[in-house]
Amino acid sequence: MNFSFPSYSVLLCTLLILIIWNNVDGSRAMTDDVNKGNTNVLRLHSMDAHAHHHSSHMNHMKDSEIVFFKMEDLKIGKTMPIFFPRTDPSKSSQLLRKEKADTIPFSLEQLPNILQYFSFSQDSPQAKSMKYTLEQCETKPLEGEVKICATSLQSMLDFTHSALGEKIEVLYTSHLNQSKTLVQNYKIVEDPEAIEASNMVACHKMAYPYAVFYCHYQKSKNRIYRVSLVGENQERVDAISVCHLDTSMWSPAHPSFRVLGIEPGTSPVCHFFRADNYVWIPSRSEV
Repeated sequence: MNFSFPSYSVLLCTLLILIIWNNVDGSRAMTDDVNKGNTNVLRLHSMDAHAHHHSSHMNHMKDSEIVFFKMEDLKIGKTMPIFFPRTDPSKSSQLLRKEKADTIPFSLEQLPNILQYFSFSQDSPQAKSMKYTLEQCETKPLEGEVKICATSLQSMLDFTHSALGEKIEVLYTSHLNQSKTLVQNYKIVEDPEAIEASNMVACHKMAYPYAVFYCHYQKSKNRIYRVSLVGENQERVDAISVCHLDTSMWSPAHPSFRVLGIEPGTSPVCHFFRADNYVWIPSRSEV
C-alpha cells in the first residue's frame, strides 16, 4: 500500500490517521511485546552492527529472523516461511507530538531518569528493552549511512524530507485478513512488482514506552518490491520487501548471513517489512 501527498501539511494529517492510534497505553504495549519476544529484529545492517554484544538478546528472537530471503526467491510460486508479527492498534505504542517528545529525555546517559519517569524498575524487561533501543540509537552509523531515532512524526518527516525532497510516498505491508499464526509458509501468488525509487528511507519501530522509529538511509543500491503472498492458512498479505545489493559493509554478525548461509558482500540480502515499519521513497506521481 502506498500514498503520495502534495504537501507536508496534508501528509502530516493523513499519516496521523494512518499510523497513530490515540489514547493508547504505550507502556503496556511494550510490556506485551517484550513478553512475547516481539522486539524488532527486522533492522537493516546498522541495527545489528554490534550484534555480538547482544547475543542473549538476539537468541530469544529467532522467529523474528524468519524474514530474510535471496533475490532469486522472488518469483511466482515460490513458498517460504515468513514471520509477520501482529500489531494490535489498541495496544500499540503511540507516536508523540514533537512538543511532548522534546520534553522527555532520550539518551542512554539519562536512562535512570527515563525509567523513573515511566515508573519502570531498572531490572524490568521494559528497562532492558529500552536500554537496547537507546544503545542502537546511539551506535555510530556505518560509512555513508545517515540515521536518526525519530521520537515524533514530525521528526520522522523532517528527516525523510531532508533525504528525499518535499514530495514523498510511504510504503508498508498490509494484512488483508486476520490470522493468529505468526510464522507460516507463504506462497508468492503474483509476479512481484518492482517499485522504482532513486533513494529510500527505512523506518523500523523500536521497543519503547512510546513509538520510536529508527530511520536511516545509505547511498547503496537497493531494490524495493511489493509481493502478494498467501499463507498456508489462507492469510493474504500485501508485503513490502527490500533487497540490498551490496552487503560488503555489513557486520558478519548480522543474522541474515546466518539465516541464508552466506557471507557479507557475496549475495544480495532481501527481507520483508513488518506492518508497523515503513519505507519512504520520492513520490512517483505528480499531484
